[in-house]
Amino acid sequence: MSRVSAVRNWSVYLVTDSTAAILGERNLVDVVRSAVQGGVGIVQYRDKKSDTGDLIDTARALHKVTAGYGVPLIINDRVDVALAAEAEGVHLGQTDMDIASARTMLGPTAIIGATVSSQDETLKAILDGADYLGIGTVFSTPTKEDTKSIITTSGVRELLKVVNDQERNQEKHIPCVAIGGLNASNIQRVCFQSRYKSKKANSWKAVDGVAVVSAIMAAEDPKSATRELQTLFRQPPPFAAQVRTSIKPAHGWIQMIPQVLDELNRQSPLCHNMTNLVVQNFAASVAVAIGASPIMSHYGEEAGDLAALGGALVINMGTVTPEGLANFTQALKAYNAAGHPVLFDPVGAGATAARRDAVKTLMGAGYFSLIKGNESEIRTVLGTGPQMAQKGVDSGPGIANQEEKANLVRQLAERERNVVLMTGAIDFLSDGDRTFMIGNGHEYLGKITGSGCTLGTTVAACLAVWRQDPLRAALAGVLLFEIAAERAAVREDVKGPGTFVPAFVDELYAGVKGYDWLKKMKVEEVVEVSLVEASSEFPTPYFIEDGIYLTD
Repeated sequence: MSRVSAVRNWSVYLVTDSTAAILGERNLVDVVRSAVQGGVGIVQYRDKKSDTGDLIDTARALHKVTAGYGVPLIINDRVDVALAAEAEGVHLGQTDMDIASARTMLGPTAIIGATVSSQDETLKAILDGADYLGIGTVFSTPTKEDTKSIITTSGVRELLKVVNDQERNQEKHIPCVAIGGLNASNIQRVCFQSRYKSKKANSWKAVDGVAVVSAIMAAEDPKSATRELQTLFRQPPPFAAQVRTSIKPAHGWIQMIPQVLDELNRQSPLCHNMTNLVVQNFAASVAVAIGASPIMSHYGEEAGDLAALGGALVINMGTVTPEGLANFTQALKAYNAAGHPVLFDPVGAGATAARRDAVKTLMGAGYFSLIKGNESEIRTVLGTGPQMAQKGVDSGPGIANQEEKANLVRQLAERERNVVLMTGAIDFLSDGDRTFMIGNGHEYLGKITGSGCTLGTTVAACLAVWRQDPLRAALAGVLLFEIAAERAAVREDVKGPGTFVPAFVDELYAGVKGYDWLKKMKVEEVVEVSLVEASSEFPTPYFIEDGIYLTD
């Protein structure tokens, strides 16, 4: 038997499935041979139903194939089968034999892996001497009926943090593979979003590979399927171009906001809105006013063609139905595949159990470039801390101070590797590195239907034209929208919310024609979130003189 160093390639880890639903009439050994020829670096033989004699016979046949290509064979659960077949090791679940006993039986050179789904399980497996970890279940899967928890990409990231700390303590590398519901449509996103950045060491910890079952076992051509998975694993997802490692900027970067709006005028990007039926007309009017080209389509089947046109997608969860969720998911995947921005507005996310479930479904279905919501909605998406009362799409009174709000958006943005916008009397915007407070806007925005939805439309249009820095694009959209509201509210022809709406659309139209309104911007960078003091006073804003941005 060989030790873990014998695994030359962790990128695609094959877990077999002998059931008729997956394997069909094909021969298991032939499928594994094809997969190994395609580049599978390690094979786990998993069969929970066959008799011991049959397990040993099959394991020996598989080992004859894998050994010929220098690929280790791991047996799921059964140490006795591993010994009989002279396999390279075993993989143990939380209810299987303990690692110490398996090591005693198999010897010091055997490869012993462990499935982990919590921080405690991860730490224990490492301290007990596991050679590698299978982290999951990432997504739900029919191949594992005893799944006790779905951890998603954020859960993988949390466990990689534990592994990273132990690697530093033990001064050795601990290979990790993500497992559970992984296939060609999601492995790039899982690898991208699950990466953990150690700020102390200024380094990244990522999964070493992905464990797949049906993506290979059910494929018509396992060899080609394996090669495709390897290619996808080694390449960043198309939407990764939207994410940029942030720098700590001087005030001069704000000068680029007019450039974002200039590009908005020049490109007239498609803004695909899957939005609340109540506000479709308003959202379309706002999109046209700022120079975008709107389309209001809830039909997922045409999302692929629309995504090919560029632009951005807005998924507004105002109306939640099973059919709607299916369409949202289909469109999200289409825009992710094309590498174009997707804005998620989890309207009323905390109001009902159905909406909370919908949030989990959508967050697991794809990558969102920006998540926009009020405090209650952001808390629901983050999934931590106390839940706030929410009636309809309205939130109850806020329970967080400014420091806590800044931390909420930073934490969610860091976890999802995207941009998060929390709206309120003061808005908070973060990409996990930079965090801003924005004090613009007017109370009339809270007195009309669809202001939040149309803010999403405005920000999405800016994301579509400024891919090199999504945070800056989002800030440009927020300022355009909220300062237009301020300007509209003080016009003589505005007497209240009813007359405010047309004036607001006029000011949005004027806002992309000239930028003198930027002198009204109230933006403060939260340099250290932990040092922000809760205060009823808004910090000194930036202002503009003769085209140069300064601070007071």
